[in-house]
Amino acid sequence: MTSAAVYRDAAVPLRALWSSPFARWGGALSRISGLDAAVAVTDRALSERGVDRDAVEGLVLGWTVPQPAIFYGATTLAARLDMPGVFGPMLSQACATSVAALHQAAASVSTGAGPQLVVTADRTSNGPELSWPAAGSERGPARENWVRESFSRDPVTGRSMLATAEAVAAECGFTRGELDTLAVLRSEQYTAALADDRAFQRPWMVAVEAEDPEHGPVRLTADEGIRAVSAEAAGELPPVRADGAHTAAAQTHPADGTAGALVTTMARARELADRGPVVRLVASGYARVEPARMPKALVPAARAALDAAGLKTASMDAVHTHNPFAVNDLYFARETGVPPEAMNTTGSSLVFGHPQGPTGLRTITELAHVLRARGGGLGLFTGCAAGDTAAALIVEVSD
Repeated sequence: MTSAAVYRDAAVPLRALWSSPFARWGGALSRISGLDAAVAVTDRALSERGVDRDAVEGLVLGWTVPQPAIFYGATTLAARLDMPGVFGPMLSQACATSVAALHQAAASVSTGAGPQLVVTADRTSNGPELSWPAAGSERGPARENWVRESFSRDPVTGRSMLATAEAVAAECGFTRGELDTLAVLRSEQYTAALADDRAFQRPWMVAVEAEDPEHGPVRLTADEGIRAVSAEAAGELPPVRADGAHTAAAQTHPADGTAGALVTTMARARELADRGPVVRLVASGYARVEPARMPKALVPAARAALDAAGLKTASMDAVHTHNPFAVNDLYFARETGVPPEAMNTTGSSLVFGHPQGPTGLRTITELAHVLRARGGGLGLFTGCAAGDTAAALIVEVSD
């Protein structure tokens, strides 16, 4: 099953797309809440880009892991950003949260609303232990580890996310060697994008500078916990499951981070861009595939967005994916004909990690900057999400 939307008039100035560095589980950002990181990074991004906060009419907050005081998340975030009159929805759609948040903002401005601030944030580190009261039960309250149990079991199928990846790899006949090769390729692409003192990342990556009341200042200026993957190192790793093909190198790692965007009309975006590039939001697509086959969903989601916009995969000038498993990209390449080396040319979530909510928005930000470097053009983002679903977004970058 698929669905899609085409946006009549929604765009983002390229400089109004940003992301924090991502930190591996237990790293520097584990000491502050996801909302604290979002406040620090968004405040800095808006100030450095000269965004008039009084002009912002709405806020969309995307998150997937509960943080302290998340019940009031959007209004609290707006107040801490010196926008006390601004409010809006909070969205949580697993790994598709970024596309869902951009869709909400684009739909609002397309129907006459003013600029919408999109903020996505998650801290997978120190995820909450939830206790569900069980009145009258002798067994006591039910408990859930929000992060770990969400990764390990889909309540519909009883299967883990890794199990869906292994199922698709087995069905398609993808070998351990092919998965390792893809993981090495993505690592090399990420490393290449760090050239010239991270010249590619510096225009859009906003440092985290916050205060941990108990342990002092938190500062993160670049991705933390990235481990380069060589063919030799990948080959020495054991599979995560005894009967599986994916190793730790061929799957992503939980991470912490935040990303944001200012969505408005095309005309307003051109004004705010100050003669710089503009990113038009063209169309989005969503898909759900058969149970326990999550990595397959990238393809129908992408096709839904392309069909809605009257476009073809071949007309895309760049393709980036959220690929928590190497099999995602191998399947997408096989079904669409896009060579693996032509995708994710600056790395991907397989390498820099996956804080769920902001992962897609960071990847879309990288996609937009890749398009800008080639002089503009059309780009496709597609990424899987929990429950055998995926979301895709088509953007167009122009001067």
